[in-house]
Amino acid sequence: MDWFRSISLFYQWKCYENQDVAKFVRFEKITPEQYKEITREEYPTNAE
Repeated sequence: MDWFRSISLFYQWKCYENQDVAKFVRFEKITPEQYKEITREEYPTNAE
């Protein structure tokens, strides 16, 4: 499964918000760099 692509699409469709995308970083499905690419914001260091 291409997690990055799936999460990106759901984010574009407004099904996910930034906090939802941050969870996928914590679950190690995407990287903090990919979080930034999806949301156009830095991954929050206090997201845990």
